[in-house]
Amino acid sequence: MDFLLNDIHTDLRDTVAAIGEKAGGSAVARAWSEGDHAPALTVYRQLAEAGITGLIVDDALGGSGAGATEMVVAAEQIGRIALPGPVAETLAAVPTALAAAGASDALEALLGGRPATLAAAATGYRAAAPADADVYLLRDGTLSSASVVAEHASVDPTRTVADVEAGAALGSADESAVAQLGALATAAQLIGLGSAMLDLASDYAKARKQFNRAIGSYQAVKHHLADVAIAVEMARPLVHGAAVGLDGNAPEGTNVARDVSAAKVAAADAAYLASRRSLQVLGAIGYTAEHDLSLYLTKTRALVSAWGTPAQHRALILETL
Repeated sequence: MDFLLNDIHTDLRDTVAAIGEKAGGSAVARAWSEGDHAPALTVYRQLAEAGITGLIVDDALGGSGAGATEMVVAAEQIGRIALPGPVAETLAAVPTALAAAGASDALEALLGGRPATLAAAATGYRAAAPADADVYLLRDGTLSSASVVAEHASVDPTRTVADVEAGAALGSADESAVAQLGALATAAQLIGLGSAMLDLASDYAKARKQFNRAIGSYQAVKHHLADVAIAVEMARPLVHGAAVGLDGNAPEGTNVARDVSAAKVAAADAAYLASRRSLQVLGAIGYTAEHDLSLYLTKTRALVSAWGTPAQHRALILETL
């Protein structure tokens, strides 16, 4: 397997990063948490126009005809700006389900820039971030349109969760395939979040001085940040390797489902470590809602358990050993 990004991947990465930067970066998440969803919805439309929401959808169905490998490259960059709303669902889980069910009208709306979310067994039958999104329910292999019954607060105000009830049946979809793509997209987001928090903490450690020395020059701080960098860099190949497996390019005999679970666990651990160490480095300022770190902390906390908790994925890994 080739884990290196080729020119197409780096162009894709740069395109998504440019969309996020032009939109204002983390300012999009801050606007959402204050009730203004318009900037985030603009980003979703721009991602759709660039073909990002159709990366795992075949050309014949109106998608980009790429694959999971390209999807995780895009999702990591989206994670770096903590984009609000149902990111993993819009990029991976819902298009997979709609394509399998043959729901062409609904798929066309998603590919046109409309966010979408989905409740399934892997999400505890709750849909994430249903506001301004099309909502679906996947139960016992049947995909249905859905409506929100009750919305609940979340540690991440940009990713609430909701109980839903089924509407019209749209067709059949493989629950396992949808869950694996949802988990993998979430893992890629977590890598992006971890990288962004490492950058925030590193920049602060270079600028903040005590006893006339940058705090980053002290070993205690330096080693904290090095641990995060290692954790992120060790998790990223697992995410890319699982994506290669989902694209059907892994060596024969590879247990792709186990690789997805391993990637989700490693990415969650890396992002959680990044959140703890970044908070330590930034000190009290990191606790404040006014600092961008708070946006990353809350999203990391929410995504660690999204599409399967670390304990659930570790149990899945153990079952295959």
